[in-house]
Amino acid sequence: MQTILGAGGAIGVELAGALRAYTSDIRLAGRNPRAVNVGDNLVRADAVNSEDVRRAVDGSDVVYLTVGLPYKTGVWKSTWPVIMRNVLDACMAIGAKLVFFDNIYLYDSRYLDCMTEDTPVGPVSEKGAVRAQIADMLMNEVRAGNVQAMIVRSADFYGPSLRGASLLTEMVFQNYSRRRKANWLGPLDFKHSFTYTPDAGRATALLGNTDDAYNRVWHLPTAENPLTGGEWLETIARAMNVDAKYRSVSKMQLRLFGLFIPIMKEMVEMYYQYDRNYIFDSSKFLGSFDFNVTSYRDGIEEIVRMDYAG
Repeated sequence: MQTILGAGGAIGVELAGALRAYTSDIRLAGRNPRAVNVGDNLVRADAVNSEDVRRAVDGSDVVYLTVGLPYKTGVWKSTWPVIMRNVLDACMAIGAKLVFFDNIYLYDSRYLDCMTEDTPVGPVSEKGAVRAQIADMLMNEVRAGNVQAMIVRSADFYGPSLRGASLLTEMVFQNYSRRRKANWLGPLDFKHSFTYTPDAGRATALLGNTDDAYNRVWHLPTAENPLTGGEWLETIARAMNVDAKYRSVSKMQLRLFGLFIPIMKEMVEMYYQYDRNYIFDSSKFLGSFDFNVTSYRDGIEEIVRMDYAG
């Protein structure tokens, strides 16, 4: 049995489909789980509730933690440590392996121009501090020999059917689809990596089913040579056959937007990811596995075909 906690999110859905290549015994756990494959076992569970988590993972060989929380600093601070503790305790109790899907918020902002698995930890945001805390919780149990686990990290992601889950979708694809001006955080001349969610799902399933991948950190496969902000905007506009109209949003403007749009207020502390090159290196993964990474152009065209055609 392989179980996904947080199965209804963008990554959980892609992962569930990808796991069919390895097993037909898949359990999807979440507050409102929905089947992705025929025969999926569905379990209602709230990861904040330790009993729910134990029930959800019971009988599992591998557990994937892909839970997404509301994008609010206060919620992250109060909830993420509880979830991580619950999941670690449950996995240790039954001897299950754990795969934790993480982001790059904990990395030192001075090294975003070449992020690898060895990039120094030094969060400059409150959300980043939470990610560092829960990553430490997991790796401390690994070092103590209490659990086999890994952390898989993604850059900001993009992909089909990500409404409400991706800034690129909300600020660019959606605006262009409505013939509105697209928005980009920060200057347009900095490079910015994005991980394609179908690639992330396939790679996470592969890692979870590779015994010697455990007890390490992995960067998920992400296309090399990322586009600049301006190139993202121009390339998406061409793919959608619309005029490339857009604006660069400054930090001050973002603060003003935050007075009326709560999610924008939460983005202010993350602005540093857009005022410099943001380059995500996945060469460790690509040097270890035979994997075809989706190019940025192909990813954009697939999103347009699936979500905006017709």
